[in-house]
Amino acid sequence: MKQIKEKVFIIFIILLGSCISQFIPETKESQEILVVEGLLTDQRGSGIIKLSSSLPLGTISNAIPVSGSIVTISDDMGTYFQLFETEPGTYVSQSYIRGVIGRFYTLHIKTNTPSFNKSFNYESLPMEMKPVPPIDNIYYEKVTIPDNNKYALPKEGCQIYLDTHDPSNQCKFYRWEYDETWEFRLPYTVPNNICWVSANSDKINVKSTTALAEARIVKYPLNFISNTTDRLKIKYSALVKQYSLNEDEYLYWEKLKSLSEQVGGLYDLIPSSVSGNLFCTYDPSLKVLGYFSVSAVSSSRIFIKDNFAGIVNPYNADACVADTIFDGGFIPNLNTTTWVIVDNFMPSYKVITYSKECADCTVRGTNQEPYFWRYGK
Repeated sequence: MKQIKEKVFIIFIILLGSCISQFIPETKESQEILVVEGLLTDQRGSGIIKLSSSLPLGTISNAIPVSGSIVTISDDMGTYFQLFETEPGTYVSQSYIRGVIGRFYTLHIKTNTPSFNKSFNYESLPMEMKPVPPIDNIYYEKVTIPDNNKYALPKEGCQIYLDTHDPSNQCKFYRWEYDETWEFRLPYTVPNNICWVSANSDKINVKSTTALAEARIVKYPLNFISNTTDRLKIKYSALVKQYSLNEDEYLYWEKLKSLSEQVGGLYDLIPSSVSGNLFCTYDPSLKVLGYFSVSAVSSSRIFIKDNFAGIVNPYNADACVADTIFDGGFIPNLNTTTWVIVDNFMPSYKVITYSKECADCTVRGTNQEPYFWRYGK
């Protein structure tokens, strides 16, 4: 999930940076504001809540995790379960806990931490766990990337699409996330030259079918992968997750999406205008940013192993090769600031680099193959 703190703060910084002179509106929001990222699904151990504090408008800095809070989730049957802080500001449910379709869930937060400098109680509105239909199909098409230079070699990207529908015509608001994994290889004779790297989706993907005759989505453009990344060079996979939203949450994500796609102007949306479903029980006038999402989830995985023209190679000679040492010459600072990427015996020479990333793929990823990797073609 695109993290809410990125959408609410980093984008606002971009909006400010796009102006010739910084405009800071008059506001009473001079204090820190609690930011909540929350999701509960029907999968075991799915409850994850992230708490952070915003900074006053006009302050350019990262949000600060809010630690030491008491975080619980209750349902409409009177059951409470506690979440545990696994890292600063991140609270996770126990593995056996899962949501049940048709029940209503409420998030409860009691902040009590010097970093937030507040001790308040917060709650969400009761949220119904809605069912979600399966994903019908995930597929891709090659896309030729235009180049103004008519003599340039061709370049290709990849557009990933999604189809889904709800035969009951009840699910009319959708949201999608995806987790990417791709294999990359160093073109040098080093011990760790095959690795995998993973990333979470960094886009807000939402769609409504209320204006359509039926709840069917065809060829939704989920993600475009350009040739400026090496994701498509060897093999790529994405696990796509589909959620069902109510109309209020859909409008919330739509506003954040609009905010993320605007370069900025004086009358554009600002973060404080994107209200969620949380409030402070002590003082309802205190603003809380973020949303506690509750939904069943369906998922599907796509594998892509194809040839794409013009994919970049971040480990080419210009980026990696620093020097060539002949006949066993002395190499200063070996394996500290200098690494060998080619070791040839006949004739005897070594090629060195000053970038450890060129000599060890685990700097960027992991050399442990994902469990699902061999399932794909």
